[in-house]
Amino acid sequence: MTELRLGAVESRFAELIWQGEPMTSTELVRQAEVALGWKKSTTYTVLKRLCQRGIFQNRDGKVTSLLSREEFYARQSEQFVEETFSGSLPAFLAAFTRRKKLSQEEIQQLQQLIDANRG
Repeated sequence: MTELRLGAVESRFAELIWQGEPMTSTELVRQAEVALGWKKSTTYTVLKRLCQRGIFQNRDGKVTSLLSREEFYARQSEQFVEETFSGSLPAFLAAFTRRKKLSQEEIQQLQQLIDANRG
């Protein structure tokens, strides 16, 4: 399975792309310099790594996502539950609620999700 974890700096870089895509690689270099203080070589190195992981692509100098922000985080969550709780969502929720009690609103939202996905 492709590694779907991003470090803190990679996450900020990914957000630059998701917020501005499509964008030219030149524009991405400018934005990374302003937002992250990166040089051109750093931007291209990190972009290449994230492209190899199947999250983004840089084709003909145009940077776009292969996974939307929502799809990326959905897959990352699935991967976490699979690796940490043997794919058991109930085991994940049991661990989560050991230290943080759910509000009535959260319980209602979860119930709506369950109802919407029955069947």
